[in-house]
Amino acid sequence: MARVLIADDEDSMRLLVARAIVMDGHEAVTAADGAEALELLNSDERGFDLLLTDIKMPIMDGIALALAATRDFPTMTILLMTGFADQRERASGLNAIVHDVITKPFSVTDIRTAVAGALAARKLD
Repeated sequence: MARVLIADDEDSMRLLVARAIVMDGHEAVTAADGAEALELLNSDERGFDLLLTDIKMPIMDGIALALAATRDFPTMTILLMTGFADQRERASGLNAIVHDVITKPFSVTDIRTAVAGALAARKLD
């Protein structure tokens, strides 16, 4: 199964998404912001198949994280999450590097479906 790195500054959201991903047999690793996630990407020798990150976070936002991750890990699939329309608009220019943007709030089923779709698309590349 896949290894998924989840970056979100909300504890409850990280927990919800991690539990949903684990339900499908994937391994979930969490980070509280983009800087912590980037550190995990660079230090974890096993690597990650998917980066699932909130856009609006302190220290390093999800768009900066996605750009850094794409530069350093070009084969990793990226999903963005946001509850803000203006943040979704910021992500609209990233279609070449981001698989999709998931709008919050979402259900466990929604996030599981989005992750499954992103991982399936990754296998096709």
